[in-house]
Amino acid sequence: MRKRLALIATEPTAADLAAIDTEWPLIAAELDVLDAEITMLYAEDHGGPSPLDWRRLRRAEARVTRAAAELTARTDPHRAA
Repeated sequence: MRKRLALIATEPTAADLAAIDTEWPLIAAELDVLDAEITMLYAEDHGGPSPLDWRRLRRAEARVTRAAAELTARTDPHRAA
């Protein structure tokens, strides 16, 4: 016998949306890294990544580091500014 899964039809709460909004710079930076990594994978089929591809990846990774540090500084009440 097959079980039916109940659909969850709840909307995100204001707190959920606020948390997403707070974390959005980090999410966007991580998406930039993913995009750069995908570009690097495609470049392998065309002679390998260019120096510009490597630079783009390094910059995207640096943005993730900065965004994570800023998020931690904003959300950690025990951290001294």
